[in-house]
Amino acid sequence: MEKAFYNQLIENNKEWVASKLEMDPQYFEKLAKGQQPPLLWIGCADSRVPANEIIGAQPGEVFVHRNIANMVVHSDMNMLSVLDYAVNVLKVRHIIVCSHYSCGGIQAAMTNQHIGLIDNWIRHIKDVYRHNKNELDSIGDQQERFDRFVELNVVEQVYDLTKTSIVQAAWDKGQNLTIHGWVYGIDSGLIKDLDVNFSSDDELGDVYRLSFE
Repeated sequence: MEKAFYNQLIENNKEWVASKLEMDPQYFEKLAKGQQPPLLWIGCADSRVPANEIIGAQPGEVFVHRNIANMVVHSDMNMLSVLDYAVNVLKVRHIIVCSHYSCGGIQAAMTNQHIGLIDNWIRHIKDVYRHNKNELDSIGDQQERFDRFVELNVVEQVYDLTKTSIVQAAWDKGQNLTIHGWVYGIDSGLIKDLDVNFSSDDELGDVYRLSFE
């Protein structure tokens, strides 16, 4: 069964290539010339949230970084490297942090259950709960609290992006760059724009604002 599944992936690829070439014989030749995506997507690694597909984007239109619970951790060299390349080389104009309701990472952060190595990653999510404890604890319904925690985590990651030297340096140079926060509903397929958008460091606290003089 597993071998059959693996072989089917190869066949699916061949069919996909054929379908693209049927629409445009130069499709892959054009893609091979390079990429200039306008968007960096920082999303959850959940298999149910395919970045390109849910926004109807084509290959070459979205630069993607995914991890557990779409986190922006300042010591994560993987995330920082993707961010640096997207902002300074590709010159993306938008960065979207997109989470999803029913996120397993967020749910785990609401408990004290030991899971394994991932406990250390989830601790960053628990910090978000701590910062928003009064609001979250005031929500009696467990599902509503869970959903709100998902949203608040996105807001925190958007703020964390604005605090990076990479983003602030781009703004200092006058680069056109806006950061957004979204949540995807797996049960509906719809995106909720949390209306948290930054295109400068004007709303950052003074302690976070870097001087590039």
